[in-house]
Amino acid sequence: MQIHVVERGDSLWQIARSYGSEINQIELLNQLDNPNTLVVGQSLIIPDPNREYVINAGDNLWAIANMFDVSVQELAKVNYITNPSLIYVGQMLELPYFPHIVKAGEYIWSIAERYDVTAEEIIQTNNLGDPGLIFPGQTLRIPAADKPVAEVNAYTTQLNEQGGQEALALGRYFTYLSPFTYSITADGTLTELQDQIVLEAARATNVAPLLVLTNITGDGFDSDVVANILRNPGLQDTLITNLLDLMELKGYRGVNFDFEYVYPEDRENYSNFLRRVVLRLHPAGYLVSTALAPKDTADQEGLLYEAHDYAAHGEIVDFVIVMTYEWGWAGGRPWAIAPINEVREVLDYAVTVIPREKILMGVPLYGRDWEIPWVEGTIATTVSPKEAVQLAEEYGVAIQYDETYQSPFFTYVDETGQKHEVWFEDARSVQAKYDTIKEYGLRGPSYWVLGSEFPQNWAVLQDNFAVRKL
Repeated sequence: MQIHVVERGDSLWQIARSYGSEINQIELLNQLDNPNTLVVGQSLIIPDPNREYVINAGDNLWAIANMFDVSVQELAKVNYITNPSLIYVGQMLELPYFPHIVKAGEYIWSIAERYDVTAEEIIQTNNLGDPGLIFPGQTLRIPAADKPVAEVNAYTTQLNEQGGQEALALGRYFTYLSPFTYSITADGTLTELQDQIVLEAARATNVAPLLVLTNITGDGFDSDVVANILRNPGLQDTLITNLLDLMELKGYRGVNFDFEYVYPEDRENYSNFLRRVVLRLHPAGYLVSTALAPKDTADQEGLLYEAHDYAAHGEIVDFVIVMTYEWGWAGGRPWAIAPINEVREVLDYAVTVIPREKILMGVPLYGRDWEIPWVEGTIATTVSPKEAVQLAEEYGVAIQYDETYQSPFFTYVDETGQKHEVWFEDARSVQAKYDTIKEYGLRGPSYWVLGSEFPQNWAVLQDNFAVRKL
């Protein structure tokens, strides 16, 4: 696949022709509601017809496999499809092989080097008895090159039937699915959560569910309720016992602690609590992880940051999720949700105290629409990336791209004369994030949050990583 940025005068027909792709494949993959109207500055993913296929209405995996002369098992394996019946219109399938027509002067080893595969793989794939016997004009099948392996987590707040369908459709892209959220109470019990639908979807797609435990009460994140637990070893034992019972009952594979706004004086208490958790959960085979506020120094001030001891968490738990988003938060000034320069500052610190292979980098799946000039106390509207492009189309404005933040944005004036500024994510911005994950050697991405339409993300993810399944 390639990423194309729409220029003035572009049409979908011209774009498809220039890339040797098909209009309907581009339309399906990008979920274009009005393919005859493109927005200047809009990013489009262009599938490679020799390497990728976008599922059409009426397709089934057997017919697609037959179309490309591969087995259903090969096609399912390379795309992490556990049930051949669970395929969805608009999703991109990677093909196990692509064709190469031999040119004069080419040898097996040079072809292998070009495509980053081994000569042995080409020989075996094509049943070549003598690797020297290839000739100009011959078509060879080249196996798709290996990609970096990543673990991928996704939080979801939609626990209804719609959320279950989304988890089914996207489950092949995930290692973990984290329903949000169970909460702690003052006596060490856990609140209830109707998570059965999404847990069934996780099982159906070979995704490991993580139980998310927070200190959220009716007033949001509650510093006092978590302090009560962290300062009382007896309550901690009760909580851990309740946690073990619930994970066994519901089939969770691990826990993700998202304790926020913890009092600074409870920093060491939090770390000691995690040590107690690991001592009891690891022997039972459960994973333990935490969500960490995005710090760029060990002593960063603020209630959100001070009790999160990066070094201690990196030593104690199996992995951490660094919440590298919300610079452009709903109650703040217009800004990119996850400006890559700010994200990198956090990572520059994190990798000095946490093993790189233990870090999942937070990736937002949403954007925001602010009224401007911004007035303190006003709240921005959250929009999906797809909705953001629709807004630009509706108001006839071009999408711009900030190279420092690696994020798209635009401004528009609504029917009342109110001016707006929108920041969101697109194929370019998530590609920049995946490049960062690879550059820093991290464990993978963690998404906040499902329920926001962003079809491009899943194709870009698939193009960059092989997803580890437990």
